[in-house]
Amino acid sequence: MPGRPTPSRRTVLRGAALTPVAGLGLAACSPGGETVDAEPTAPVDLGAESEVAKGGAKLYRDHNVVVSRDANGTLKAYSTICTHALCPINKLEGTKLICPCHGSEFDATSGEVLAAPASVPLKELPVEAKNGRVVAGPAATA
Repeated sequence: MPGRPTPSRRTVLRGAALTPVAGLGLAACSPGGETVDAEPTAPVDLGAESEVAKGGAKLYRDHNVVVSRDANGTLKAYSTICTHALCPINKLEGTKLICPCHGSEFDATSGEVLAAPASVPLKELPVEAKNGRVVAGPAATA
């Protein structure tokens, strides 16, 4: 249509990311172009509970999950799909997650944004210790 601006790639991608699709799990594109699951779709055994130190965090790249443990031993888990452009986060420095696509940084203990361009915290996931293993599951649906 003459006189009508063409939407930018960012506008189209943002709209697509916010549009729910019935029956499909959320997926994201990795920097290599392949599609990855944004979060576990069923409870997943991540490994030995002893791998997550008190006051530390462990990144489970294969499952796009980070698990942290506070000083009291409480576990927390977050999806490691960046909330800015849906890139899988593949770098953990201490308890700071760094997105390879645009440099967003997140706190692995709270999911909060530490550095832009992301402005939305990471999605928290249910996590528990079962028989000495860390098990993370999909977020509860409403």
